Amino acid sequence: MTTQTLTYALTDGVAEIRLNRPDRMNALTTTMRREIAEALRQGADEARAVLLTGNGPGFCAGQDLMDAGGFDDLDLEKTLLEEYKPMLDALRECPVPTVCAVNGAAAGAGANLALAADIVIAAKSATFLQAFARIGLVPDAGGTYMLPRRIGMARALGHCLLADKITATQARDWGLIWDVVADETLDTHAHGIAKRLAAGPTLAYRMIKDALRQSEANDWDTQFALEAELQGKAGKSADFVEGVTAFLQKRPAAYTGR
Repeated sequence: MTTQTLTYALTDGVAEIRLNRPDRMNALTTTMRREIAEALRQGADEARAVLLTGNGPGFCAGQDLMDAGGFDDLDLEKTLLEEYKPMLDALRECPVPTVCAVNGAAAGAGANLALAADIVIAAKSATFLQAFARIGLVPDAGGTYMLPRRIGMARALGHCLLADKITATQARDWGLIWDVVADETLDTHAHGIAKRLAAGPTLAYRMIKDALRQSEANDWDTQFALEAELQGKAGKSADFVEGVTAFLQKRPAAYTGR
């Protein structure tokens, strides 16, 4: 695909989407939000896993204030609903596993873009910042939904009200992200995880994502019934037959996502 603000590459079943405005710390513009959504949809169609990361010293600094226009013309509600939500929905609802490699500072909507991925891995030097209160705004881009569910209300409130940076290690220890690795190994490590997922039972992965996301709102009986329904479908899949057969034959499974 042809883009202005990112690069897209498909290798070994992994669609790599790399934010590419390093001179602006990969801050988000209208064009960039549209291109991220388009790249995620393309990855969902042609890849078995998606890897999102950034070029340069930062992952994403959030909204590019130079792109927002003057105060008189600013309509943040419209921008969130018409530009941010389609981008974030494309990531959260991606049917294949998504990995985000946070290569540097992730601030504001940039932090919440990263957190919308299934698995988030950060370089040790990376930081996370809910910067909104610093300029009189409310956390957005899904932050008020994701943060209490990831780290609990006490830490979510402190993180958002104080608007202090937290380190990648803090983020991992709080349960905000999956793991932290040395800066120099981030790309290799993240690609390895994405390739592992791409080689796995992607049909089961899709149902795992669906079940865990729905559990946030379901009661016990509803969630148990959903588990049973999804397991019934998984048990009839070609991937299940292949997985069991490969296990018995002591060989790697060759999953097809069916």
